[in-house]
Amino acid sequence: MPHYRRVGDIPDKRHIRFHQPDGSLYAEELMGEEGFSFDSSLLYHEYLPTALKAIEPVEVEDQQLEPNYPLKPRHFRTHRLKPGGDPVSGRHALLANDDARLSYVAAGTSSPLYKNAVGDELVFIENGTGTLETSFGALDFEAGDYVVIPASTIHRWIIDESSEDALRALVLETAGHVGPPRRYLSRNGQFLEHAPYCERDLKAPLEPLLAEGEDVDVLVRHRAGVTRYTYHHHPFDVVGWDGCLYPYKLSIHDFEPITGRVHQPPPVHQTFEAPNLVVCSFVPRLFDYHPDAIPAPYNHANVDSDEVLFYVEGNFMSRKGSGIEAGSVSLHPGGHIHGPQPGSVEASLGATATEELAVMIDTFRPLSLGPGARDSEDDKYAWSWLGGR
Repeated sequence: MPHYRRVGDIPDKRHIRFHQPDGSLYAEELMGEEGFSFDSSLLYHEYLPTALKAIEPVEVEDQQLEPNYPLKPRHFRTHRLKPGGDPVSGRHALLANDDARLSYVAAGTSSPLYKNAVGDELVFIENGTGTLETSFGALDFEAGDYVVIPASTIHRWIIDESSEDALRALVLETAGHVGPPRRYLSRNGQFLEHAPYCERDLKAPLEPLLAEGEDVDVLVRHRAGVTRYTYHHHPFDVVGWDGCLYPYKLSIHDFEPITGRVHQPPPVHQTFEAPNLVVCSFVPRLFDYHPDAIPAPYNHANVDSDEVLFYVEGNFMSRKGSGIEAGSVSLHPGGHIHGPQPGSVEASLGATATEELAVMIDTFRPLSLGPGARDSEDDKYAWSWLGGR
């Protein structure tokens, strides 16, 4: 994270005595990345955060991956996937490689306590409202929010369960850490003036979330699978914390688009980066203002990346006739030339603005297909460019 926050009660200096009302000491937890060499936060617990009463393996369904072979552009209709479950166990794995796993979830119930010990998670809320409860405090979310959860943050999703598919979300699980693109930041971590969003747009917990209880279960995802920890005391016993590492959210509606006289390349839409991938936001914006500009994107071949687009809402001008709809996910792999559908270039001439809303994830290693992809694929998509000139 690019800036420091302080929440709740903490002592004047780090690593000094901090007494509870009964005279005992609060227990420190330093949560940090890259071996004490990157962002960290210091949390103060009422009880020892290390006190475990049980450790058990958890059997989970093997979401087997298959390579994208033969190499094809693909289209997945996520709204056809079976809804149900919670935001953790109800994930349908769409695409994955060694750097990331992309899933879709249509959850109807709140989740158990959970932490991902492999890497950060970035969750885009397509539909629904609720609260992310964490050891850092609570964070309300709504449609359009990107929610960033640092690795090993204990949390649970509390959702409004008014409908069967109360929460629809795209989940990106990384093998590293998610952050703003480095080119948006000063060498001291402040957002620069050319950045499409800034510190004011990032929302984080404002106060501690204190919970009581004993024998509390937490599911832990790690590289070997899933393990259930039973903590002696509830992990949401943090009275205060400070630092530069914490969960936060950014609304896609607060992303300010960058435009130009002619069509701008996708990096102007970049919102986040993680090891070997980037995340971009396509939001309502004015089109190019050169008198002879072509608003539709040009055909392109990203030879070093697989391009994934999640279509949220609006008029997807360049994809008309391809079958793309709200909730669609397209995969254009490296080695495939892709671009607007036949007739889209001509139809875009003279257009002044777009109202589309979409999330793009470019990975720099090939993606394999998960069961969610196989269960929702539109087999006709690869031939949707036929008939053009």
